[in-house]
Amino acid sequence: MNTVPLTSRWSRLRSWLRSMASRTRLEDDMEEELRFHLEARTTDLMQQGLLPNEAARRARIEFGTIATHKADMRRSLGLRWWDDLSADLRYAIRILRKSPTFTLIAVSSLALAIGANTSIFSLANELMYERLGVPHPEQLRTLTLIHGDRSAVHARWGSNNLTPGGKSLSDSFSYPIYQQLRANNHVLDDIFAFKDINRSNVTIDGSAQTAQIELVSGNFYTQMQVRPVLGRAILPSDDAVPNQGTIAVISDALWSRSFGRSPAVLGKVITVNMIPVTIVGVNPPGFTGARSVQSSPDLFIPLSMISSFSPFADPGGLLTNANLFWVNLMARIPAGVNQQQAYAELNTLFTAALRSTMSPKPKETIPELRLYDGSRGLNFYFSGTSYRQPLYVLLGLVGLVLIIACANIANLMLARASVRQREMGVRLALGASRSRILRQVLTESLLISAIGGALGLLFGYLSRSALPNLVSTSWRDAPITVPFNWKIFCFTSAITLFTGILFGLAPAWSSTRAEIGTALKETTTTSTRQHKALSGRLLIAFQVALSTLLLAVAGLFIRTLINLNTVNPAFRVDHLLLFNINTPRTRYPEAQSVALHTRIEAAFRSVPGVQGVTLTDIPLIANTSSNADFHVEGSSDPGRSPKDREPSVYLAHVGSDFFKVLGIPIVSGRAFTPQDAEGSRGVAVINQTLAHRLFPTETPLGKRFKYDSRSPLWLEIVGICSDTPYESLKEEGAPMIHFDLYRQQLSLQGATYMVRTDLPAESIVPSLRAALQHIDRDLPITDIRTQRQQINATIQTERVLASLTIAFGILALALACVGIYGIMTYTVTQRTNEIGIRLALGAQRGRVRTMVLRESAWLTIFGIIAGLVAAVALSRLIKSMLYGLSPTDPVSLTAAALLLLAVALFASWLPAARASRIEPMEALRHE
Repeated sequence: MNTVPLTSRWSRLRSWLRSMASRTRLEDDMEEELRFHLEARTTDLMQQGLLPNEAARRARIEFGTIATHKADMRRSLGLRWWDDLSADLRYAIRILRKSPTFTLIAVSSLALAIGANTSIFSLANELMYERLGVPHPEQLRTLTLIHGDRSAVHARWGSNNLTPGGKSLSDSFSYPIYQQLRANNHVLDDIFAFKDINRSNVTIDGSAQTAQIELVSGNFYTQMQVRPVLGRAILPSDDAVPNQGTIAVISDALWSRSFGRSPAVLGKVITVNMIPVTIVGVNPPGFTGARSVQSSPDLFIPLSMISSFSPFADPGGLLTNANLFWVNLMARIPAGVNQQQAYAELNTLFTAALRSTMSPKPKETIPELRLYDGSRGLNFYFSGTSYRQPLYVLLGLVGLVLIIACANIANLMLARASVRQREMGVRLALGASRSRILRQVLTESLLISAIGGALGLLFGYLSRSALPNLVSTSWRDAPITVPFNWKIFCFTSAITLFTGILFGLAPAWSSTRAEIGTALKETTTTSTRQHKALSGRLLIAFQVALSTLLLAVAGLFIRTLINLNTVNPAFRVDHLLLFNINTPRTRYPEAQSVALHTRIEAAFRSVPGVQGVTLTDIPLIANTSSNADFHVEGSSDPGRSPKDREPSVYLAHVGSDFFKVLGIPIVSGRAFTPQDAEGSRGVAVINQTLAHRLFPTETPLGKRFKYDSRSPLWLEIVGICSDTPYESLKEEGAPMIHFDLYRQQLSLQGATYMVRTDLPAESIVPSLRAALQHIDRDLPITDIRTQRQQINATIQTERVLASLTIAFGILALALACVGIYGIMTYTVTQRTNEIGIRLALGAQRGRVRTMVLRESAWLTIFGIIAGLVAAVALSRLIKSMLYGLSPTDPVSLTAAALLLLAVALFASWLPAARASRIEPMEALRHE
């Protein structure tokens, strides 16, 4: 029964396509057919006895107008709407060409607003919504632990975040627990393990460089459902024996960068941390591993090689250490499995595994195992959390910019609609329907938005690398890349259509309400114009309110950045050069690594221009940390005083000149000396906060402690140094820290060297490299930066927010300025007659100017008050992103209000001055 309608639809579609493809032929055919019918009727009338001229006249009268018949034929073919659209577009283009200033302002403001939205959306989409490049990423789940206050797990190597309830969220497990979970798991697919390692030394074709490494279990590729584009994947047999899996699968980027995408890369031997490693495969381009969506590690190596890359000196090896939680776990959840049931079963397995591998104390709690979305790797709750709130704020702010632009253009179009009132009246008088008028004005607004959207898309494409570069550092490339794909195109198309309707609907609706008789009167100043002026003023007040909100937020972020830049780090940051040296465990195991760093430190000290050298495994204010328990000798509850509930203390292993080179004062006792490193007695220096909190009633000097219950080395406190920031400048109060000599440790694989010098980096680094090559030419110096650059890198989020909100604020100010100028110019034009009468009756020109400025000022003040109320109401959303000030900071709010008021008065000055120069006689003849 459906065959006929489907055939009919298909036939009509073919007819429409043929008609569209050959419009000239169609027009000729219609002309021929109409001429044929007209001639046939003329012949019939002549046969009835009419003369030829009379017969032709009667035939034309009976037949009607040719244009009407042709319009009916086009309508029957479905072409009328296309013709109307083409006519509307041609007319819209003519109208916009007649007003180049208006068109330029509208298109450029929309292009900037849409381009800014496209850029921020591209970044947000990549950081928060893109998934791992594997089949069915939605099936992936990360295994995560929630630790209470007295967790049985004391040593963790991995990411840690706080839950809303104040508990610790960790992504790390011990390897023995992983083995037990994998063996007894029956609710998930096979659990696989992985661990991202910081940069390691790699030598390719004799060239030393650093590379990012991801260690993976033998079932990693099978469970990720990824096959290399070249060669083979890592197999279970490669991961079966510790330190025997000397093979690697490389990333597509490394294959392209270092091997020119040559198939001969298979079987090639490179050295990784001085270990010969054979390349057996190349990953597909979109594969980034299991941790991150944004960037891919360069090398994927079997997890059994962990002892060659671990920064910890562990004689037993991390594969057997049950106390250190370090490996990340992930699995696919089968279809139909209830996640709550999976929680329950996995928690039971985890509790049993922990109790069988560790010995929790009676008061200690067992962490709770949770499953989280793994489609974005570990970014979902770890790396992604640092981006989520700033990105939401940026999306909201850039959305406000777009709304301001729309309000600005709507205001300008309302003013133009008033000027075009007579045109609309004429069109209505000639028979145009109000829907036809509505469609014409909407076509004009959609054309403006289409041009602005196209330019905005181009702007977004050209600036796609600008935002990632904002989070890059002078020593490392941007950690993310922002692709420009179909999602970005669809988003830009959607907001282009939305903005065209948003700012065009009110002017279009206003145009359809024109009264024909009133509009055709030349000298009528109608209530419709007054209504449009009121609508324009309301739009301007709305625009000012949003601009005030934007400027207030920008002021808060600028003040936050200023506050962070003025924080005293409590040590000398000037003339301090930092760089990293990583020593491979295979060449320098255990104590040999300590001896190597001692030689390197001495070699650097002899380089001309070096005023002092020290090193540390945890550089200050670098967003890195290390903590451990603090067991005080003779204490019944080590590490916890009655008033202190913190489970651990921060630490750093440093050189003997650490306090001298950094200029950190010793407030009690003494600093390290070269003789301390040679003796058998372990020594440490603690900061004032640790001394006050753990030793409130006694002197800590001479007390002994250790931070590893298995270690035989007790450290004696020989000095107390002044407090300094540890991880970042945003720390609330100084943390508890103790500094220990690296030369008294079992191992030190990686270190950050600190060189005090008056010479610029480019002049002294070659000498430092030469000194290092005399010791080991395979060791590279990496991540060269100054201490100030290192500190600036920790406040990049605040810097990016301040930079972008400043840009958005400037754009909002420009749009507000244009809007106020436009509405005041329109108001002066409409009141020309009134102003002329005032001047003719003796009004002073200064008072006319003041009248216009006063109207603009009240309009702006109303918008500013509304904006400040909105800023205060929404301030709690950004409270956690501020430092050193309240979200209702009066300085920021007042500055935003005064700046916007000044801009408004500036924008109103020209219309006010023009009004004061009106000549009365010309004004009275104006209409």
